[in-house]
Amino acid sequence: MAGNKSACRAWLGRARRRAAAEDGAALVEIALSLPVLLAVLTAIFSFGIAFSNQLTLTQAVGTGAQFLQQIRATTTDPCADTINAISSAAPTLKKASITLALTMNGSTVSASSCSGSQSNLIQGQAVTVAATYPCNLMVYGVKFTSGCLLGAQVTEYEY
Repeated sequence: MAGNKSACRAWLGRARRRAAAEDGAALVEIALSLPVLLAVLTAIFSFGIAFSNQLTLTQAVGTGAQFLQQIRATTTDPCADTINAISSAAPTLKKASITLALTMNGSTVSASSCSGSQSNLIQGQAVTVAATYPCNLMVYGVKFTSGCLLGAQVTEYEY
């Protein structure tokens, strides 16, 4: 009987030593996995912001094209009026970073101001409004893309 007690005590002693040796294991596992998890979450948020900017740009370009179609007969600077309509429809995007290209009656103008081009806005002809916006996919200082541009294009017909 005494032999069983000593064997039991020896086994409990070994179990306690093993448990004491593993006390910090969970903390080490968290310390190793937490930075990876945070990097993945930050990357997801960065891609979400870029996707939101794409949706905003697409909607704003559609709004700008519709506005240009409506003011076709009264505008003196279609580019400036369209870029103002786009920036008003997309307040989260920086106006200075939006690059605009208008195709009116077959001629393309890529400028923020195109005074005198209103003669190209002819009834029955399509007007295409295209815009690009830079995207920045950066996670903790690591840039995942270089020269990434978000783009949207809408064609409106005036009848």
